[in-house]
Amino acid sequence: MENETQMTEQQSYLQQHLMSIPELEVGQIVTGTVVQTNDESVLVDIGYKSEGKIPVDEFMELPKLGDKVAVTIVKLDDGRGQVVVSKKRAEAKERAEILRKAAEDRSPVLGKFVKVIKGGYEVDLGADYKGFCPLSKADVVRVEEPESLIGKTDYFVIDKFHAGTKLKSVVSRREYLEKKIKENKEAFFKTVQIGDVVQGEVKSFTSFGAFIDLGGFDGLLHINDMSWGHVTRPKDFVKKGQIVQLRLINIDPETQKINLSLKHMTPDPWTTFEDRYQVGDVVKRPVTKITSFGVFIELEPGIEGLAHISELSWTKRVTNPKELVSIGDVVEAKILGYDLDKKRVSLGLKQLQENPWDTIVERYPVGKVVKGPVVKVTQSGAFINLEDGIDGFLHIDDISWTKKIKSMEQFCKEGDVVEVAISRVEPENRRIRLSVKQLEGNPWNTLKKDYPRFSTITGTISSVADFGVFVKVLGDIEGLISKYNLVGPDEEYTDAVLESYKSKIGEPITAMVIDINPQAQKLSLSIKEMVKRSQESEMAKYMADTKEEEDTYNPFADMLKASKEDN
Repeated sequence: MENETQMTEQQSYLQQHLMSIPELEVGQIVTGTVVQTNDESVLVDIGYKSEGKIPVDEFMELPKLGDKVAVTIVKLDDGRGQVVVSKKRAEAKERAEILRKAAEDRSPVLGKFVKVIKGGYEVDLGADYKGFCPLSKADVVRVEEPESLIGKTDYFVIDKFHAGTKLKSVVSRREYLEKKIKENKEAFFKTVQIGDVVQGEVKSFTSFGAFIDLGGFDGLLHINDMSWGHVTRPKDFVKKGQIVQLRLINIDPETQKINLSLKHMTPDPWTTFEDRYQVGDVVKRPVTKITSFGVFIELEPGIEGLAHISELSWTKRVTNPKELVSIGDVVEAKILGYDLDKKRVSLGLKQLQENPWDTIVERYPVGKVVKGPVVKVTQSGAFINLEDGIDGFLHIDDISWTKKIKSMEQFCKEGDVVEVAISRVEPENRRIRLSVKQLEGNPWNTLKKDYPRFSTITGTISSVADFGVFVKVLGDIEGLISKYNLVGPDEEYTDAVLESYKSKIGEPITAMVIDINPQAQKLSLSIKEMVKRSQESEMAKYMADTKEEEDTYNPFADMLKASKEDN
């Protein structure tokens, strides 16, 4: 009975207490102070002589005693005299108001891409509110890889807000970005001046340079503005995604064009080039690039010189500079010239080596006999290596005085070692002519000396042509008896005469030398002239014999002789 009386008194007290705090209402948001914490709940003094209990799982981090916490009144009595409150509901209610107001004002709110769904993304707007962002409204550019945005936090504009837990709110990040880009661009054009240093992110590359993101809008870093030196690949100077400091060199508000420069971040080294370099200077620098026409060598950052392919070696026929150097090699080169207006420097590697052509005449005088391997055979002759980098040329006409060589391969092939004589040296043209036939005496000169004009010579019929008969004489020299010179002066030429010689090939024949031209290597023979001169010789002899007989006849002497005999 006593216990029942006590319970009745407690309930009566509780009712009176609750009636004494009419200000508290279910759903009301109040601010409380943390007065106690344990592993299960947090006790918050919400005033009005009341305390509320909040489950620990509603907190990201356990609060400290005295911390202020906003909560929503869920129940005025949990049956034990405590008010039931929820921090989570308070946050949701506050967030709902913020989101509703943002939707009305079209002001941006923070959100996070959490999931790719059909047609777009699920976006966490905070306090368990979700929004749907269509793929077309996720960015100002086409999103090639939807997964790339998952986890990204940014601002969104709410197109339509729904306070429930279902995914009915529609948001747009694109609208926020476009507005932000417009503001950034307007501020950029109003505040910057040519010569200012700006910061941006390398966005993309083209063949003529790179585009730099300056805050949603692009500036161009042209290939010519990347370095004071020669540039062929923009990617050698900046990398995609790299944050770079650049100088503004041109801006046009009307066309919205922005030109940036990397090279103008440092002084132009060409303006002081002559303070450091002169023609004839020898430098030792790295090879930075190799092309089909030469080698680029970096003298210093921003200044590259070109060693043309013709300036790499005195002797080697360089077809590809990579045969001699590689990128990164440190080489010695001589400055041959420069053009500050065109920002060009000419370099030479071979100038630091001895030029073998300077002493070529002394080392290879005309007439000197040498041996060397055949390195190349052409239709007109063969190249023969005399020493490293120096070849001489043996023309097909310089092989024999008498034989007609139709193909160079009849005489030699690559790799053969050939003995030759130096016939001509041209240092200025870097040419050496060689000869095989000069290793022996010229048989034409010997023939001309031994067989002057109108002397007779015996040879062998070697061939018959439509225009005459070829006769091979001493030294394998071939002479020609024209078909009209095959018969004597009193005989008449017919085709049958020439035809008859075809059966005599290989037989001996004697003819008269009409002309010998060693230079043209021509020997003209004649049977007609030989017969004619033979006839003239016989007639002259006959006349001489007759005259002698006439000179010895003396009548007076005969009479005197007869008179003596008579006596």
